Amino acid sequence: MHSALGDSVAVSHPINKGQATMNATLTLGLLTTVLFALTGTADAQPATGIPPAITTPDKVETRIGTLEYKDGAPTAATAEKVLDSLDYVRGVDAFMNSFSGASAYAIRKGFHSIGAEDNTVVIFSELMDSSSLFLTANADTVYNLAVLDLTKGPLVVEVPPKALGTLNDMWFGWIIDIGAPGPDRGQGGKYLILPPGYDGPLPDNGFFVGRSNTTQALYAVRANLENNDPKPAVALIKDRLKIYPYTPGGYGTSIATALEGKVRLEVNPPIPPTKFVEASGKSFNTIPPNDFSYFDDQRVGADAAGDLHQS
Repeated sequence: MHSALGDSVAVSHPINKGQATMNATLTLGLLTTVLFALTGTADAQPATGIPPAITTPDKVETRIGTLEYKDGAPTAATAEKVLDSLDYVRGVDAFMNSFSGASAYAIRKGFHSIGAEDNTVVIFSELMDSSSLFLTANADTVYNLAVLDLTKGPLVVEVPPKALGTLNDMWFGWIIDIGAPGPDRGQGGKYLILPPGYDGPLPDNGFFVGRSNTTQALYAVRANLENNDPKPAVALIKDRLKIYPYTPGGYGTSIATALEGKVRLEVNPPIPPTKFVEASGKSFNTIPPNDFSYFDDQRVGADAAGDLHQS
């Protein structure tokens, strides 16, 4: 797109029509102010002339180089230099503001690469090592991780005792702590995770409720070794960790609540077996790129209006 700046100097740059209009309006406003000052038609203008603070010098030295102007209007080279700098700043801003979402998406993508679809638990039974690429992980606790898919409605996560972790949305926004720092205080319990905008029936009690701002959520929990042995923790996780759909009107809903007419009493269906994927020793990546391919990722780019649009 071409934008006319100053003395009808055409500058080619990828800015939108609204930006071009805004730039032209600002330039026109500045020129009008200067004209009023020169002609003396502005009653409030002091007799001493134009305040230096509102003038544009012919040359300005900046961190992006020398900027040149003629009668207050930028030269074509100056306009191009400034717009290139704005593009760079906006690129850095986009990278910094979306990195948490890109990181969550990279984790999900990494899990899928080893066959762990959503609602499947990735477990490091023999601890984590350098084969897999993670940010801020350690190699002396038993990780059990999952991406929860809330697109079909709320999910229940039955957490075993002796857990330590948290649940985050796909912007790494906190939902609820789990285990020792959470409401179960390390005793284990049922967590009910709600999708964005859920306004359906809720149980009277029996669950720790968390609301996600995105239609997927990250379950990230660790368990400590016992006498330097991961096997007891692994056995407990595989026996007690459950992920399954919530049944409105089932466990946790009283007859009195059902009599209010907002929910029917239901029988909870059998809990499906939890799917586990062993990750110890497997090579896979959960870290987003640092080069320009970061912006090629559909989740960060054109398709970012999905899960990541909510905060």
